[in-house]
Amino acid sequence: MEAAPNKRSYVRFAVIRGLLKGYSRAQVSELFGRGERMVRLWMVLFNTGGIDALASKPRTGRPRKIKLEHLEDLLVPVLEDPSKAGEQHWTGVKIHGWLKEQLALELGYRTTIRYLHELDYNLRVPQRWPERQNEAERAAFLEELHTLRQQPGIEVWYGDECGIEGDPRPRRRWSARGSRPRVPYQGEHIRSNVIGAVCPATGQSFALIFNGVDTDVFQCYLDHLAESIPPDPQKRRILILDNASWHKAARLDWHHFECKFLPSYSPDFNPIERLWLRLKADYFSDFIAHTPDELIERLCTALNAFMDDKRKVASQCATRK
Repeated sequence: MEAAPNKRSYVRFAVIRGLLKGYSRAQVSELFGRGERMVRLWMVLFNTGGIDALASKPRTGRPRKIKLEHLEDLLVPVLEDPSKAGEQHWTGVKIHGWLKEQLALELGYRTTIRYLHELDYNLRVPQRWPERQNEAERAAFLEELHTLRQQPGIEVWYGDECGIEGDPRPRRRWSARGSRPRVPYQGEHIRSNVIGAVCPATGQSFALIFNGVDTDVFQCYLDHLAESIPPDPQKRRILILDNASWHKAARLDWHHFECKFLPSYSPDFNPIERLWLRLKADYFSDFIAHTPDELIERLCTALNAFMDDKRKVASQCATRK
């Protein structure tokens, strides 16, 4: 650090020193005013090439017309709140146009995108989030759940249903520039439903395939679940579910399971949702089912793979402490 050729190198060395001292990426990022993406880049440079790779070298080409610090003061407030610039949301083209027209900054589009990356901003699709959540109810549920987990002999299970389409949505892929990759589809609306339950603590899971879901179907699933996971006098098993109508039918026989319901509009509290996402990503990306039997066969392969790999399920469905 004392022999750093310039301030830029000094900051990089100081960040690495902080990491070696035990500080987290988030802590050194906040301490030195650099984005975590930049800190990760410096870590890679240091791990691959040592101090020489980390030291800032003279840059080739023309110097920048606008310093990053100056652009940060202008851009970050409107990125966080687009309404300040009269926008609902931002795209790269909109940001470039706003800088050029409203602030009279002569920046190219690619330079604008590079500045955004250096400010640790990326283009992401926002997660849909319900407005009708009761935060007090959610906090109370988490506190109760935390208390249950601390008690010996209690096994917490999470259950949910998932629909699988024969024509799933294509996933992004790397392709040659100018090409137009295509994925065929049937358009027959082939569909199956899965009811599953998972215990994140042990990695156990159990799932069955049905044509649809109602109270009778869910009771059938409970019967098979109780048979597959027999009662244990030393364990108290709690099954956590969402507020679907068939989960709350008075005539349901829960066997040796106790039911508990999630707060309204709280799918993020159910770790089995992550298992469904992994199942679709690993087994149904661009998969085309020409018949219902093909879809069921593929689904059986996927579910059996998860039920046989408890370590993977436990990792995928790990819950917050």
